Amino acid sequence: MRIKKVINNNILCVIDEKGNEMIVTGRGLGFGRKVAQFVDPAQVEKVYRMEDKAVQRRLRELVEQIPLEHLRLTEEMIRMIKASIPQPLNESLLITLADHISFAIQRKEQGIEFENPLAGSILCYYPTEYQLGQRCLDLVQRTLGVALHPDEASFIALHIVNAQLNTKMSEMYDINRLIEGGIGVVEEFYGEGSGFDRESLAFHRFVVHLRYFAQRLFQGKLMEDSPAQGDAAFRALIVQSCPRHYECAQKVGEYVRTAWGKELSQEELIYLTIHLKRVAGELEDPAT
Repeated sequence: MRIKKVINNNILCVIDEKGNEMIVTGRGLGFGRKVAQFVDPAQVEKVYRMEDKAVQRRLRELVEQIPLEHLRLTEEMIRMIKASIPQPLNESLLITLADHISFAIQRKEQGIEFENPLAGSILCYYPTEYQLGQRCLDLVQRTLGVALHPDEASFIALHIVNAQLNTKMSEMYDINRLIEGGIGVVEEFYGEGSGFDRESLAFHRFVVHLRYFAQRLFQGKLMEDSPAQGDAAFRALIVQSCPRHYECAQKVGEYVRTAWGKELSQEELIYLTIHLKRVAGELEDPAT
């Protein structure tokens, strides 16, 4: 490995024999070293290499700005998160979460703390990720003795969800807004005073559907209608056998059209209808 940049006494940016950039760490690894010198692999304690070159560059920029202990702490968090979540996580989670945690710690030291107005919704829609966020806060306190604001758990949860969906963080707020608005439309449609049991499996299944639907919507990847005769016949059968649930799906479609100016395909409406049929028993008399 040849040195590309000396970041500090313990961190180097290097290039391997295949031309891949990596970040390597080790006690005193960068002390007195210069660009183009070779690194003794025996001195390297940890190697950080991202598959995406743009992500690798962001990692290099990040390690120049935050303490190494914050990066290592974030690694431990991600190991814990991966042990609890079966879905693959985007590799950029290390960067976004380390950056957030480090900044939160700095703000805490300056007496500045942020509340998250979406904390209640995030707890409701992403309970697993929220609980992992709380465990991350416990880890920060045990490791560094820093008690971050409890709402930081919801911010961390959003980073985890973002890494699962491979979305931009800015999209997460639109996704949450759509989930909340969609649930409101459904509860209103099925009757005054009705409401989901937000602890139920059916509710969380529906939230998961809305989450992935919103991801498709904001990434321009909505399902298109298949011209195949069999698919068209299936859609017609669902509309005929589930007219009330299909009507509700259309109401959700109207909400999306009004709020975001996007039109849902029949395929998306049918998929939503099937999910609504599954959860509607909580919101109305099953006989209706």
